[in-house]
Amino acid sequence: MKKLSYTLLFASALAFGQFFEKPATFTKQDTLKGSNTKFRNFWDVKKYELSVEPDFEQKSIKGANKISFEIIKDVTNPTFQIDLQKPMKADKIEASFPMEFKQDGDFIFITTNKNFKKGEKYTIDVTYSGNPVIAKKAPWDGGWVFTKDENGNPWMSVADEGIGASIWLPTKDIWSDEPDNGIIMKIITPKDLVGVGNGRLIDKKTEGDKTTFTWEVKNPINAYSIIPNVGKYVNFKDTFNGEKGKLDLDYWVLDYNLEKAKKQFQQVKPMLSAFEYWFGPYPFYEDSYKLVDSPYLGMEHQSSVAYGNKYMNGYLGRDLSGTGVGLKWDFIIIHESGHEWFANNITAKDQADMWIHESFTNYSEVLFTEKYLDKKSADIYAIGIRNIISNDVPIIGKYGVRNEGSGDMYPKGANMIHTIRQVINNDEKFRQILRGLNKEFYHQTVTTQQIENYINSKSGIDFSSVFTQYLRTIKVPTLEYSQNGEALKFRYTNVVKNFKLPIRIDGEQTITPTEEWQTVKLKKGTPVEFNKNYYVNYKKVQ
Repeated sequence: MKKLSYTLLFASALAFGQFFEKPATFTKQDTLKGSNTKFRNFWDVKKYELSVEPDFEQKSIKGANKISFEIIKDVTNPTFQIDLQKPMKADKIEASFPMEFKQDGDFIFITTNKNFKKGEKYTIDVTYSGNPVIAKKAPWDGGWVFTKDENGNPWMSVADEGIGASIWLPTKDIWSDEPDNGIIMKIITPKDLVGVGNGRLIDKKTEGDKTTFTWEVKNPINAYSIIPNVGKYVNFKDTFNGEKGKLDLDYWVLDYNLEKAKKQFQQVKPMLSAFEYWFGPYPFYEDSYKLVDSPYLGMEHQSSVAYGNKYMNGYLGRDLSGTGVGLKWDFIIIHESGHEWFANNITAKDQADMWIHESFTNYSEVLFTEKYLDKKSADIYAIGIRNIISNDVPIIGKYGVRNEGSGDMYPKGANMIHTIRQVINNDEKFRQILRGLNKEFYHQTVTTQQIENYINSKSGIDFSSVFTQYLRTIKVPTLEYSQNGEALKFRYTNVVKNFKLPIRIDGEQTITPTEEWQTVKLKKGTPVEFNKNYYVNYKKVQ
């Protein structure tokens, strides 16, 4: 019953939802959204300077975005693609070069009869407005949320990881191109409300019945992390003495949640201490760390983590591992903050490689547990979340069409990493690999192959077949075995060709199974004990 209940929890999206649609066939629009096409591959975004003004009564927004960019290769008479999903519309477009534009569905195409040279810098300024898609079940389906808090005050935000930031904001909406020099975001609100954005608040100005809150992000930022929040917020602050010095902690919560937040958010410092130990310095000291009350469960918005876990431990009071360990800490604080390293610091170039975000971050829950509690509890938690693995489709999706793979990228991906850790069998080396990933790919977008190559190189072990097995197939390795006194006979089944995964047994002896039967002499004559930390099935045969 326990496994069934957690499987249903997954399927109902109360656990890890699917952020991207999974169409049976893909269209030209999917390619335009998901690929680095000829409309995108010659220019690199440097900065977004945007404004946004949501209207609660009309469920509408309006604003502007000045896109600064650099030409990265010579090109003649190009067409630029800016993404802005219908029913939003571009009201006016100006550029620092002669151009014409047309809006076609979810895209704005800008044409020009001009030669561009590598290294030249330009701007495109889009003024926009409209009634954006409203989320039915944020953050899973994506869209704007216009709701009211418990006191009847307007509360507005947006979640758009799957559907894309262009659901409301004109951007170059592809993960592989982040604004290198960050963003400036102006949030315009009624004067009795507060606008909270990413990074640091650098200006607040009230004119008439409106207030403009100006926020600055100095670091590169993925587009789906650019999120305005509007509500009856109050603020309290703290600091964390971390590896790079003093990190500002900034908390924005609804006024009636202040006391609860001051208690629950005490978990932030132990979390930061654990993650800096495992992953290296928090990647955005310049932009501070922030938790913001959200009208939905949560999201990893860079330097502005959305929090909606109702000030409870676990996942809305549940333990996804079914072991009790997950009730020792607040799932959203831990998981979404883990994304500051994996998703925000290291970002996948393509949604098909979203496992880079979710597998490592799901494993960050295990690593936090190990530092916060103990290693035994961490192992119990890692093994427990296998109950919610479905093995429906591969973890890696289809490239170039904004297609994610299986939701198994969370628990199965975490257990793949846990298994790799067992093979390395050196926790300090494993820790240095995790820290090295965040240093080598600091503020970069990456591919699966880059991550695989790095782990293989730094571990000195070829895990290629392991990555293929767990990321690209739905087959769980099975170790068949029989024991006759001190003789152990064994082989792998249900594995990819040349699968290489050595396994430690009886706490000390290592075997290296293949698809052929092998026999070894056990150091102990007692019934063999298999290490459950490897994500494999063990099957005793005659």
